[in-house]
Amino acid sequence: MSQVLDTPPPVSASPADKTAGHPAAETSEALAARYGLSVSGARPSLPDYIRQLWARRHFITAFATARLTAQYSQAKLGQVWQVATPLLNAAVYYFIFGVLMGTSRGIPDYIPFLVTGVFVWTFTQSSIMSGTKAISGSIGLVRALHFPRAALPVSYCLQQLQQLLFSMCALVVILLAFGVPVSASWLLIVPALTLQFVFNAGVAMIMARMGAKFPDISQLMPFLLRTWMYISGVMWSIEKVLKHQDLPHWVLVALQSNPAAVYIDLMRFALIDSFHAGQLPPHVWAVATGWALLAGVGGFLYFWKAEETYGRG
Repeated sequence: MSQVLDTPPPVSASPADKTAGHPAAETSEALAARYGLSVSGARPSLPDYIRQLWARRHFITAFATARLTAQYSQAKLGQVWQVATPLLNAAVYYFIFGVLMGTSRGIPDYIPFLVTGVFVWTFTQSSIMSGTKAISGSIGLVRALHFPRAALPVSYCLQQLQQLLFSMCALVVILLAFGVPVSASWLLIVPALTLQFVFNAGVAMIMARMGAKFPDISQLMPFLLRTWMYISGVMWSIEKVLKHQDLPHWVLVALQSNPAAVYIDLMRFALIDSFHAGQLPPHVWAVATGWALLAGVGGFLYFWKAEETYGRG
């Protein structure tokens, strides 16, 4: 007779036992760590991000120049509009504010005063408006190529700086035509524009991040910028108008210390001989530097924090 052996029934393995130790059971983070993989599009560290941005400085410059060249490519007069547009704006403001409203009274060299204000303000206004659409308006480029996204708002601001330099040629002609002499103070244009560029780029990066998430903000910005322009002394002298008003002193200080007014006054002081130091707010260079650092550094960090979100969704 054959002997029947008592053997224990087979025990079925649980799903957890079957997958224990198997690579498929590991999390994606563990697998990435095992094979040295990194997340595509992950935000780099701040030092790495700065190095990547600097490495693409030639792309930023070329991209800005190409956009500036193409801006008026469909117009008959072409690049002439780079100078004609701000000049026409200045002519309109002169007729409305200088002639009809009489804000030119008591302001020597009013036309150079006005044109300088319009050109400098246009630099800030255009930088912020273009920054608002820097990501949302270049979404194809953002999704197709890997590069530090801050290159876009910075290149847009560089484009507006190049535009301003073209306009400055016309401004010099206007200054000389109205008898404003060339002086050593014109050298102050360089530090003034440098600080303004850093400020504009910082605000543009803030608006680029906001515009990437809320595209409708580009529809709101013209109203906000127009209000900002009217309180920044572009067409009128803040000091001369408000000193005759029954307003607290802090209102005058607040208006004179707003960044747009600060950079406009610095350029007027540098270029116009009749615009003297007494018309500048106290510690104007410190204020201009503070605004540039606050907006430039703060805007850069704010933009970098959302680096991995651009172009998704």
